[in-house]
Amino acid sequence: MPSSPDDRDPRLLLVVDAPSLLHRNHHARLETGLRDRGGRPAWALHGMLRQILEAIDRFAPDAVVFGLDDRTASVRAAGYPAYKAGRAEKHPLLVEQLERAAAMLDALGLRTVTPAGLEADDVSASAATWAERHGWHCVIITSDRDSFAHISASTRVLRLINGGIGGSPLLDPARLHTMYGVAAEHYLEYAALRGDASDNLPGVPGIGPKTAALLLNEMGSMRAVWADVEHCAGVNLVATLDSLGEENGTPRMGATLLRRLTADGARERFEFNVEIMTGRDDVDLGLTPDVPGTPGLLPLHPDVVSRVVGYLGVPSTTDLALRVLTEPPASAAR
Repeated sequence: MPSSPDDRDPRLLLVVDAPSLLHRNHHARLETGLRDRGGRPAWALHGMLRQILEAIDRFAPDAVVFGLDDRTASVRAAGYPAYKAGRAEKHPLLVEQLERAAAMLDALGLRTVTPAGLEADDVSASAATWAERHGWHCVIITSDRDSFAHISASTRVLRLINGGIGGSPLLDPARLHTMYGVAAEHYLEYAALRGDASDNLPGVPGIGPKTAALLLNEMGSMRAVWADVEHCAGVNLVATLDSLGEENGTPRMGATLLRRLTADGARERFEFNVEIMTGRDDVDLGLTPDVPGTPGLLPLHPDVVSRVVGYLGVPSTTDLALRVLTEPPASAAR
């Protein structure tokens, strides 16, 4: 007897941080010099697409969304001109492929989202929220740590490292805690305390990753920390951390940490980082999963897949695309 919709496992949304993957593949594949049938540089585009095909083969999603950065404006840079300052100038041939990515993916029938003034991570944050609201699961593919803040019971992050799709860690709340010593729901606070050099966001002076994780684990949240500082002059904070030191045979650090948290500008730095680092979760993904043929939904039309992927000029990738993009997702059979 066929299962009813309510008996099926949750459907899966795969959301891709496209700029992150394009950057990685540009640097990894630049020496190949791959060009499409029109003679244009295609190594970053091909590398990204190949990795996503491997991910689709692995996860069998029902829908795929690609987040892209708005390359013409930035809300964050407008409020903080030093945002991401110091990053190296992008290679012009990478820029060209960044600008062509949406057209290729849209032509294929996948869904791209470029939110005005925002970034791919805002699309990831919105996808995680969308999936939870609609009873789906979500896997975010990225090489950046920003998306760790979106990990939850329904959302995991595949962080691409040098091992590619198969060799990259798939992070859920338990694995995130094992790696960083912090609960998923407090990762944003942890990152705001620690800072992010790649985005030119200094952390709270004197508080590194280990201290940030210790503080959150012992106090529960920064809201609890600031409440204790405001109403009890940090007495509970000092007592908790000093007691932990006595239990572990390590120096007491409560008073020292309290001084660092109450130093001029410390709380302002933390709150500013939280504001900048928080992903917008209200970006419209344009997904209508109950309307067949909507961009982003799998499967795709074989003729379209053959034509668009074939234009890259790599037959093995076209074969893989035809296999993984044109078959119904696994949830359709359940």
